[in-house]
Amino acid sequence: MIYFTSDWHLGHERIIHSCNRPFDTVEEMNRKIIDNINSTVGNKDTLYILGDVSLGMPKADVEKILRKLKCKKVLIKGNHDPNYDVSIFSGIYDYREIKHNGRRIILMHYPLMFWRDMEIGTIHLHGHMHSDNEYNQGQKNKALLRYDVGVDANDFKPISVESILDFFNL
Repeated sequence: MIYFTSDWHLGHERIIHSCNRPFDTVEEMNRKIIDNINSTVGNKDTLYILGDVSLGMPKADVEKILRKLKCKKVLIKGNHDPNYDVSIFSGIYDYREIKHNGRRIILMHYPLMFWRDMEIGTIHLHGHMHSDNEYNQGQKNKALLRYDVGVDANDFKPISVESILDFFNL
């Protein structure tokens, strides 16, 4: 299975208040995000992380956490991502296009206003906005196949490609 997530901001205490995250401490937030990943994504699954893994946490500590995730990991770099050890990931990109069951999916940390083949059913997945699920519903209501995979919009869990296709009735 393929999963997507972004904008964990591990170690970033201010994100709890600025995004109204339901955690008392940064440690509680970090633990919940990692536990949700490990309870959702399996050994044979691929997790696309669309940026902003951490902010304010030492890189070595973040890399230790990333190594413990039990899945194949692909990073689409965000504006807060340092140069992580490349051996942790199957690939590191600024932008990526993948296909799932013949459908093109555009992956980028930032939301795009226009993307390749958007008028013929290409989906654009992104992070960066720290929106809630009302944003995703609004995109669907406008018939835009654009979806925020960030933890703030997805109950702090990764979302599967199948769930996104179901969301858009595809």
